[in-house]
Amino acid sequence: MKSGVVVKLDRSLPLVELEDGERVRCEHATDLVKNGAERAVIGDAVLLSAPEGHDVQVIQEILPRHTRLVRRDPRERAAEQVMAANFDRVFVVQPINKLNLRRLERELVLAFETGAEVTVLLTKGDLVNVAEREAAVHAVSALVGGNVAVVVVSSAEDASLEQVRNLIPPAETAVLMGQSGAGKSTLINRLTGHEVRRTSSVRQSDGKGRHTTVSRETVKVPGGGHIVDMPGVRGLGLWDAEAGISAAFADIERLAEACRFRDCEHGAEPGCAVRAAVEAGSLAPERLDSYQGLRDELRATQARREQQRWR
Repeated sequence: MKSGVVVKLDRSLPLVELEDGERVRCEHATDLVKNGAERAVIGDAVLLSAPEGHDVQVIQEILPRHTRLVRRDPRERAAEQVMAANFDRVFVVQPINKLNLRRLERELVLAFETGAEVTVLLTKGDLVNVAEREAAVHAVSALVGGNVAVVVVSSAEDASLEQVRNLIPPAETAVLMGQSGAGKSTLINRLTGHEVRRTSSVRQSDGKGRHTTVSRETVKVPGGGHIVDMPGVRGLGLWDAEAGISAAFADIERLAEACRFRDCEHGAEPGCAVRAAVEAGSLAPERLDSYQGLRDELRATQARREQQRWR
């Protein structure tokens, strides 16, 4: 059997790049489909066969993944959906002129859960003034902590593109995660120097454009590694995200270590260090609300999984 990597997923059959660079369309083996096994996703390493009489090659096995980007399947109440595999970095992309810190918190949970390196990219830097840019970077830096880089990307500043390029060294792969209209495809086109991903016109009033990316595709960055552009993701339901929540809300987790009770819910319990921080003004109440809401969502998903397991 031959081996290869899934480099494109769209409405047709997966496109796999073989070790010699050839790209072939593939279908999944009947046994994989019948047994309910996970289908290959972008970045998967797979083993292929070429049965006689077949027009396309066949994916016989999906090799173990060292990283996965996972959300709760929006079509199911208790199932996971793997969106990408085997990458080294997640770029969480938000337009600086339409910053949504609550969504960013959720995106960071999913990004940290992968175990890959995480970087926040604030795109469309040319649409804000210096004061607005500084305020946005300050707000995001306060949210992500000192271990996560925050890079402002502007179509008018080649230096910002080089910062991104330097974060994708040869032999490494990065995944772009963000809503439609965040500027992911434009960023890829600038990094590659030509229009790899189609973009729509952007309104000058708010910097928004129509959603144009409908496939997931791995793109080679000249002088660097590879980058995966994915369609804008609206639903980001949590699946198995305990570690991701702990990493995204490390400040709250550290405070919780000083709570009187180990199972403190940070509500009305006596001796709650987290509530004390809110009352002292050192922790924003909105951040605690987000933390508790995501925790509750994760517990509800886990409960549904348990119910499904015992049916």
